[in-house]
Amino acid sequence: MKNLNLIALFLFLGQCLTNAQDLPLVYENDFASSETSGFIFTDANAWRITDGALELYGKSDYKPPFRSPFNIAIIDDLIVGDFTMKVDLKQTGKEYGHRDMCLFFGINDPTNFYYVHIASVADDHAHNIFLVNDEARRKIGTFTTEGVTWGNSWNKVKIERVVENGSIKIYFNDMNKPIMETTDLHFPAGSIGFGSFDDTGMIDNIKIYGEKTTLQKSFK
Repeated sequence: MKNLNLIALFLFLGQCLTNAQDLPLVYENDFASSETSGFIFTDANAWRITDGALELYGKSDYKPPFRSPFNIAIIDDLIVGDFTMKVDLKQTGKEYGHRDMCLFFGINDPTNFYYVHIASVADDHAHNIFLVNDEARRKIGTFTTEGVTWGNSWNKVKIERVVENGSIKIYFNDMNKPIMETTDLHFPAGSIGFGSFDDTGMIDNIKIYGEKTTLQKSFK
């Protein structure tokens, strides 16, 4: 019986891996071009291309309808349901508890989306998965670490989103052990974006594997 259970487990894990690998590459960007075209910004003046990467270098002149991040760059004309995203992030601000970078997904409009706040120290407003749903952001992570060490170098980050069961997992440098997890079914599809609550940083080597879909709402 134990052997049968082990076989069933291995088959299940193998199927999960196969499903993840089956997602096609729908977007990639290494910012070899010096153009910032292809993005929707909350404030384009806060962004530029620096050393072959997209850089958030200033404060955005933007006031969100509800308490949520100010600095956002959204990939234009890409809506996904299930997806896996791999990206390199570099935080360029000073060290403090809320030193952060954010990844946005399931974006339907300025008041309906998810974002991941990756910060040095976790608390009620930092280092968690957040939901903005026609009200100020609230944390929804069911598991988080105590924070990350940004340092002054590049870090590898991955998001895995499975719509059917609502699974959301976030990885930081170690691609086998998530730093955050939750389950949520609010937004089955949406746009993807990058940025920070109110810090600075750089984004490079974006690869998104997913299922393209359509959406009536928009951040535009």
